[in-house]
Amino acid sequence: MSNLFLSVPYDHGGAVLANTTAPPHPAYYWHLPVLIVVISLVYSATRFEQWGAILREAIRWGFRLTAFLFTIIGVLYVVAILI
Repeated sequence: MSNLFLSVPYDHGGAVLANTTAPPHPAYYWHLPVLIVVISLVYSATRFEQWGAILREAIRWGFRLTAFLFTIIGVLYVVAILI
């Protein structure tokens, strides 16, 4: 039997405790700009038919989505500092 199971932290009820201090894998951050672009283009393409209008709305939507995500990051950062 491996010693792998001995290093897993348990509480008194026998449930495995999650390691909440580990940062997310960097690959999540690499995919975020691609997701913002794709979501913006698809959303805009469902509302408009001409490429000029699609791209214009996709840029606006991309800025709004990015601002929203950074706002959430800021709020979570402030909450983490206060707690």
